[in-house]
Amino acid sequence: MEFAYSPRLADLKERARALTDTIMQFEDECERNNGISDESHATIKAAVLASGLQAINTPVEYGGAGLTVLEQAVVQDELGKLTNALWDTVWRPANPLTHATPEQRERYLIPGARGDRRDAVAISEANAGSDFSAASTTATPDGNGGYIINGEKWFVTVGDVADYLIVLANVEPDHAATIFLIDVDTPGVKIKHIPRYTHTFVYEHPEFTFENVRVGADAVLGGIGQGHDLTRDWFTEERLMIGARTIGAAERALTLAVDWARERVQGGEPLINRQLIQGMIADSVVDITTNRALTHQVAWEFDQADPNDADLRKTLHAKAATVKLAASEASNRVVDRAVQIFGGRGYIRDYPVERLWRELRVDRIWEGTSEIQRLVIANEANKRGLENLLSFRYEAGEK
Repeated sequence: MEFAYSPRLADLKERARALTDTIMQFEDECERNNGISDESHATIKAAVLASGLQAINTPVEYGGAGLTVLEQAVVQDELGKLTNALWDTVWRPANPLTHATPEQRERYLIPGARGDRRDAVAISEANAGSDFSAASTTATPDGNGGYIINGEKWFVTVGDVADYLIVLANVEPDHAATIFLIDVDTPGVKIKHIPRYTHTFVYEHPEFTFENVRVGADAVLGGIGQGHDLTRDWFTEERLMIGARTIGAAERALTLAVDWARERVQGGEPLINRQLIQGMIADSVVDITTNRALTHQVAWEFDQADPNDADLRKTLHAKAATVKLAASEASNRVVDRAVQIFGGRGYIRDYPVERLWRELRVDRIWEGTSEIQRLVIANEANKRGLENLLSFRYEAGEK
């Protein structure tokens, strides 16, 4: 078994690190202004395109970088070191778009891969969060082959700058969960409210209303009734990438805390010589290294998997939940310790550890709460067996 990065992975990691360093200069601007200027966005877009890391999950023939899942995880690990969710300026079209028709690819996916259009996923509702099957937004056939959409969506990340939305709605009268592609300038689509959150992200998470929004049959993505499967696939990918990003964030927080502990003298000794501080550092190293290894292992397993194996797909869904649960909770522990090591300065918004502390809290909530991840994992153990969750699924040379 080979654990060293291949030359390609090492190159991707270095390119992602260089891009992260470029974007990092905009962190203070984003914190001060609750966002960055158009000029700053343009600078970042140019840097992303120059790095070749645009749309890393999108095939090369559609304008993306065409990375494997493991390669994506390595890139996201580096980008996760950015505060203010500036990692989200490195666009990555939502994976349900892999099911786009040729016409939808031309209209949405290809411009999205270039960074000329942004999508936002609109799944959650006031009464449908982690349980997305409880969504009540409806799509009623209009008698002419199209649909009339009515409902409301919450927590639509990037919705403030999105050009189009990926909307989960139930086609009536059969209540068939279906994904629709809806341009934000379509009549009847409105931003109802932009809540203020604990974190200061580069983009907002608006609440959208859909009032008698008319769309054609060409707005359906992936087929009528495929909405839950596409949403589940999206959650699976997002959970893996959350695992990668949060571990990158934890590494940055710990690096800053260790540097501070070396310099900060209290009682005539550098903090790093104090055993209580050493214990926090050691525990953080364990949290980061073990979860990075798990994230890379599961990402590798995704790359080996047969996409037509339904049982394996469900097992990998549970393994992604394991990554998301473990990494998000571990990273929260690490950043909390980093704040403690910094003391009062760790509570000042000018310091990256404070921003990471606020920002990482949501990773235990969005794309499925920690409690939902536990249910997914336990249900998989019950239905398909514990062994599948605890072991590698492949032998050497097997695909």
